[in-house]
Amino acid sequence: MSNAAPVEPHVMNTYGRLPIALSHGHGCRVWDVNGKEYLDALGGIAVNTLGHAHPKLVPALQEQIGKLIHISNYYYNPATEQLAAMLCERSGLDKVFFCSSGLEANEAALKLARKFGHDKGIDRPEIVVYEKAFHGRSIATLSATGNPKVQAGFGPLVEGFIRVPLNDIEAIKQATAGNPNVVAVFFEAIQGEGGVHPMDADYMREVRALCDANDWLLMIDEVQCGMGRTGKWFAHQWAGIQPDVMPLAKGLGSGVPIGAVVAGPKAASIFGPGNHGTTFGGNPLAVRAGLETIRIMEEDGLLENAAQVGQHLQTALVTQLMGVAGVKEVRGKGLMLGIELDRPCGVLVNRCAEAGLLLSVTADSVIRMVPPLILSVAEADEIVAKLVPLIKAFLAEQA
Repeated sequence: MSNAAPVEPHVMNTYGRLPIALSHGHGCRVWDVNGKEYLDALGGIAVNTLGHAHPKLVPALQEQIGKLIHISNYYYNPATEQLAAMLCERSGLDKVFFCSSGLEANEAALKLARKFGHDKGIDRPEIVVYEKAFHGRSIATLSATGNPKVQAGFGPLVEGFIRVPLNDIEAIKQATAGNPNVVAVFFEAIQGEGGVHPMDADYMREVRALCDANDWLLMIDEVQCGMGRTGKWFAHQWAGIQPDVMPLAKGLGSGVPIGAVVAGPKAASIFGPGNHGTTFGGNPLAVRAGLETIRIMEEDGLLENAAQVGQHLQTALVTQLMGVAGVKEVRGKGLMLGIELDRPCGVLVNRCAEAGLLLSVTADSVIRMVPPLILSVAEADEIVAKLVPLIKAFLAEQA
């Protein structure tokens, strides 16, 4: 792999790209323009649920493109109601707003919370958010995000957020005590960009009870950890709770841009005509991608596969890495896994790519794997065989 940076004179320099141009893919593998093959353990950052060129998805999308790609939301699209009903059935919630990305879904959730507060007579609503959280890069979602690095240079940030540490129920009680302006608690069931940090099941149940006791909305960001990635449809379901508001995106369309906000009875009727909208949300192509993704996931047993193959992969990584000096923890659920080292390890992204493995490093020192949910046990073993020696070599040279 060449180390020369690709030249993109007309593209804004907003990404630290690898010197790779991908050409095509099949299943969990992709090939670059030079013919080099890679095992994809990144899945477009938890987007390519069904892998690449899935034989059931491709013809369905081709058929849809031949009918309608986009219509205005001035008109009904029956498939939008179909997909909304499927999401409500699998979440136990009531209504859905469709958009095009996770940022938009999270932005809509924040607007729901503020209007919920205003409807109760609260002039300056406040929302509890978390350290290390990542909810997007718009000004509002950036303000909710708990990463000073990505916030730097974009102040003044939006007010109205109370930040607390993860998995500490006393901290949230203290931070909100006597504050009549609190309207919602907003967290990722498993933090993604923040370093693959799961919320404890007991903690999620405690926050649900706290929200109920105070008439707050519980809003759970399932943008990265939802859509079957952990072995259940949504990661919070491991705690046996339901949120009031649930943003989704990434894996919902298997690569076609789509986002959604799913709401329960407390939040489902907050928005009325004119309160919120989007040009592309719920368009025929994106909705068809969502419908086919869910149908194929169920036909092919991909929730079970994510749970089983994810557990196999996690166990293998723990077996080979725990006890190695410099490895702090292997954590996550299903096919959303992180390996935290005790030092920055961004160089491993390039080294893994050179070895034919695509993944990412997030929060400076966490190796993140969010592969397609079709990953096989043999491919999981291949990830371990490629990755573990590179981690050990990296740590040895840093010793």
